Amino acid sequence: MKKMLIALGLSSALLGGSVAWAEETATAPSEAITVVDTAAETATLNSTEAAAPAPAEITTPAATEEEPKLDTGDTAWILVSTALVLLMTIPGLALFYGGMVRKKNVLSTMAHSFVAAGIVSLTWVIVGYSLAFGEGNAFIGSLDKVMLSGISTDALTGSIPEILFVIFQMTFAIITVAIISGSVAERMKFGAFVAFITIWSIVVYAPITHWVWGGGWLGSDGALDFAGGTVVHINSGVAGLVAAYMLGKRMGLGRESMAPHNLTLTVIGASLVWVGWFGFNGGSALGANGSAGYALVVTQVAAAAAAIAWLITEKVVRGKASVLGGASGAVAGLVVITPAAGFVTVGGALAMGLIGGVVCFWGITALKRALKADDSLDAFGLHGVGGIVGAILTAFFASEFIMGDAAPSNVMHQLWVQVEGVLATVAYSAVLTFIILKVIDLVIGIRVQADDERMGLDLSQHGERIE
Repeated sequence: MKKMLIALGLSSALLGGSVAWAEETATAPSEAITVVDTAAETATLNSTEAAAPAPAEITTPAATEEEPKLDTGDTAWILVSTALVLLMTIPGLALFYGGMVRKKNVLSTMAHSFVAAGIVSLTWVIVGYSLAFGEGNAFIGSLDKVMLSGISTDALTGSIPEILFVIFQMTFAIITVAIISGSVAERMKFGAFVAFITIWSIVVYAPITHWVWGGGWLGSDGALDFAGGTVVHINSGVAGLVAAYMLGKRMGLGRESMAPHNLTLTVIGASLVWVGWFGFNGGSALGANGSAGYALVVTQVAAAAAAIAWLITEKVVRGKASVLGGASGAVAGLVVITPAAGFVTVGGALAMGLIGGVVCFWGITALKRALKADDSLDAFGLHGVGGIVGAILTAFFASEFIMGDAAPSNVMHQLWVQVEGVLATVAYSAVLTFIILKVIDLVIGIRVQADDERMGLDLSQHGERIE
């Protein structure tokens, strides 16, 4: 915006200068009338009148070209992408998580995704969008756009309506909050979860979004995050891990069966998440263009590669390749490619998918055991680990073939910028998540009573159950 205003100011100055020059030209011959004959005077005046408009005709189109214009094709694509990203959470993530818990906790687990869509929609339009994308400083936006103040139907973000950009970004905030619920499933109070995501979406998600996409310090430093590897996945994965530590392990973990009650729901959910991810990554191009098309291709390639890599690894380590493993591998590949979707070639996406599938399998097995946290549905193992891997690999696979002159010229410098973003996000998300949960725990408690946990959260928290 500032650059556009400066350009318009310069254009105005040039226009003013051109007019002044024209006026001087028109004045000069009039002073010479006393020494020239009538024919010369007439010729001079005619030539002056013909020349005067010329500078304005040259300057005006240049100024007009810099004004943003609505593109109906871009707008249509982001409308579709917004629906696809919302599909990732409801019903996608709700089914993915709901199928992996025990029968007595299915409704409560799905309710987490559903209520996230409700709560975050409100916090986003009230203050979240303003804090994330309002003009503020390097760390936080302003309050100028509280309740979407000043955003008219004619306001544009690039070539799409700003109000459409608002809801597109809202769907990112929704799924980020919903991902966290995978770490706290089967033991967190519903009221505590609602209080937590209300505060977290404002004081954690919005500032980190501003750092990367809203004109903040990470974006200014050159951090590459095309569709949310840092903002969404590392952020939610780390928050989930901290929440898992603070809640403690589920009763009977390691002694009782905690097998998924219905993996059919999980596979359907993973499939919806996969399809919805086209809006997640493709929509982040903010236009119906080649960048969006390439983002779709590399997203598909990375998801497929990671699913196959996971299945092969699981076969080697456990002797069988599971359906749940295939679904988890696909999600891992989608997470890993997210920060790089607009920056890498198909070859880079293939490599990132293969690496991500293997590393995320390690994340939910060996690393999970080492951390000793009951990350119920592996939110950290998939999203946290996958987001970190994707952010780092982006430095190596960002391609000049795709990015042109915007491609990193120094891989090691870009690697440091990526690591800087990872460390800052991990630290901020972890500390603020701990503080928020600690306060809520002191006020209302965050974990259900032992009897309620044995009964199941469907009954104890919602008064319902699946027969």
